[in-house]
Amino acid sequence: MAPPQLSTVDVQATPEELLARAALGDEVAFAALYDELAGPVLGMVGRVLRDRAQSEEVAQETMLEIWRKAATFSPDRGNVRSWALTIAHRRAIDRVRSEQSGSDREARAGRLDPHRDFDEVAEQTMLRLEREDVRAALASLTDLQRRSIELAYYDGYTYREVGALLDIPVSTVKSRMRDGLIRLRHVLGARA
Repeated sequence: MAPPQLSTVDVQATPEELLARAALGDEVAFAALYDELAGPVLGMVGRVLRDRAQSEEVAQETMLEIWRKAATFSPDRGNVRSWALTIAHRRAIDRVRSEQSGSDREARAGRLDPHRDFDEVAEQTMLRLEREDVRAALASLTDLQRRSIELAYYDGYTYREVGALLDIPVSTVKSRMRDGLIRLRHVLGARA
């Protein structure tokens, strides 16, 4: 069987005429129909999905479905544009349901599996040990060094604000913090 012959498309052809010709295998007619419907289809899908990549994918699937089902279109049930937008809307809703179903399955599986992965437990243990090391190292500092570092690094104060809170000059804050950080590096480096 010979492949369908390509035709030229009348500029005035309606979407219904283009779809009828596409149903007979006219690729040029479908290309013209595609140009006319792709924007509205993508817009409909985008409003439902709100994700550009998924919207483009679903819009492409919709246009493929229109090509495949062109022969099933019935003009007495509506126009081609509304038919295409109905297909697009249904496909977009199906994608939302599919995504929701997948995330629900993952959530249920997560709740049913009480065992943590070994790596997660190891990571939590390492963080706890590091926190303990830092606390022990901070305890080895003088009160002024420790308090200056805690205010600056844990509470987010500037040198000037630390000086005001501790009622000491900014230069003293800087030197105590520098000395304290050197001591911390020495203590924590020895434990590594």
